[in-house]
Amino acid sequence: MNACVRAIVRIGAYHGLEVFGFERGYEGLMAGDMRRLGPRDVSDTIQRGGTFLRTARSEAFYTRAGLQRAADTLAGHKIGGLIAIGGNGTLMGALDLAGFGAKVIGLPGTIDNDLAYTDQTIGFDTAVNTALYAISNIRDTSTSHERVTIIEVMGRECGDIAVYAGLTGGAEIILVPEKPVDIDDICRTLIESRNKGKKSSIIVKAEGVDIGLAALNREIAGRTGLDVKDVVLGYIQRGGTPTANDRMLASVLGAKAVELIKEDIHGVAVGMVNGEVVWPALGEAMKMKKRDIAPLYDLAKLLAL
Repeated sequence: MNACVRAIVRIGAYHGLEVFGFERGYEGLMAGDMRRLGPRDVSDTIQRGGTFLRTARSEAFYTRAGLQRAADTLAGHKIGGLIAIGGNGTLMGALDLAGFGAKVIGLPGTIDNDLAYTDQTIGFDTAVNTALYAISNIRDTSTSHERVTIIEVMGRECGDIAVYAGLTGGAEIILVPEKPVDIDDICRTLIESRNKGKKSSIIVKAEGVDIGLAALNREIAGRTGLDVKDVVLGYIQRGGTPTANDRMLASVLGAKAVELIKEDIHGVAVGMVNGEVVWPALGEAMKMKKRDIAPLYDLAKLLAL
């Protein structure tokens, strides 16, 4: 997000626009908690994770009164365009706010990669690489001790982090919310892997899978007799130095959002599809169905033989 804000501020300055940042997202918008941002205010930020403007969940914003307060803030300060960076909740909020007369543009900032209108979301590539680094390190220990290790990554409703990190990390098994868990198949796969001479196995599990980590551990250990350990990566995936791909995506989309504001185009969600910048209407973008991850999921299974 910092790389994205940096691009917005500097492209805005290039076009002679005044740029303001609202602290803590929609909470700050409702409260009018804002500060002017110039090119020097975003120096030394492109390599930093998180957001220097900070963020907060806001239940009040999604009420009619909250949306009205936010719209009044924009009108009162004569804000000509609002760029909202976030996931599904943020962009749905932007769509609601547009219904109150606000000129809003949405940008996809979420590690989950669960926005269908864009190929990838800002933060996803960094989260995958963070998880991959951890998986690679854990595999060393797992192999040394000849054990099964279950690694839980983020993804309550979307298994993209698990699939991308699991495939590139050489996981034997990947569990995602989009597919039911078959304990019998998992145990059979682990036994077959051990019989083939594999000294260890890695299971990458998305947090939204319909069996808890402790229960999964018990089931596998009890049925197979294998030594099973589990690791939760948790919020380590949300921070850290952003990858080059994320910095590029954030910079390109942030710059485009400013250009659209200059052209008085709003009510859209900016994303990237097949290497091209797109900006479908917010309402249409939020209705799009996410692409099927089955091909990558199936490929990961074949590569784990």
